[in-house]
Amino acid sequence: MKSLETHLRALRASGRRALVPYFMGGVTPDWTQHVAAAVHGGADAIEIGIPFSDPMMDGVVIQEAAERSLAAGTTIDSICAELAGADIGAPLIVMTYYNLFHHYGLRRAAGRLSESGVRGAIVPDLTLEESTPWREVCDDTDIATVFLVAPSTTADRFATLARATQGFCYASARMAVTGRAAGEGDATRVVEAVRATSDVPVFVGIGIATPEQARVATQHADGVIVGSALVETILRGATPDATESFIRSFRHAIDA
Repeated sequence: MKSLETHLRALRASGRRALVPYFMGGVTPDWTQHVAAAVHGGADAIEIGIPFSDPMMDGVVIQEAAERSLAAGTTIDSICAELAGADIGAPLIVMTYYNLFHHYGLRRAAGRLSESGVRGAIVPDLTLEESTPWREVCDDTDIATVFLVAPSTTADRFATLARATQGFCYASARMAVTGRAAGEGDATRVVEAVRATSDVPVFVGIGIATPEQARVATQHADGVIVGSALVETILRGATPDATESFIRSFRHAIDA
């Protein structure tokens, strides 16, 4: 079992629901300070986007953040260098697209990420059937490959992906790209479908934009991922202190 999953299972066993904020790496010069502030505010793990020019899963906010980050010259190497020099204090999970790893070199990418402290990777355009080369190099570097399930996932596919995912299973609450949304979507049904076949931790993402949505989601799931709502505040000039307050509001709602 990968160290990320060991950590998240222990967190669940303690009774704590995980809060995982998403940041776009390199979007501002002080982005790692925002990450550290989130941990101070109660985040249990951190998801870091590596910018890509053609993101299939991302809505307008994350796309804007990726464009800014790319314009600033952000690369896998620059993100890893900044992470290696930062004292984050929580497990790190990257999210990006397979094209970047393919061109960088799979073994080189996994090794570089591992050296910088990354313990998980979400690669939404990498199917399970095509993932063996990537998962093999990750096995040598203690990087968990996290798979996604969605409301459209079939029963057989739920079972297959729940058995294959490492660290946690990413349960998409909606058939949509990242961004704000009303209500809880199909989160409960998706979480229950995963749990019918596996005891892997299940985290809900896509459309978790308010503390109340996070509270409702964690009544069923083991954790939540908060992305666009947080990234939008940073794009509009939020300070690290504001990020800490933002995360703390979600932490309080989840723990209430």
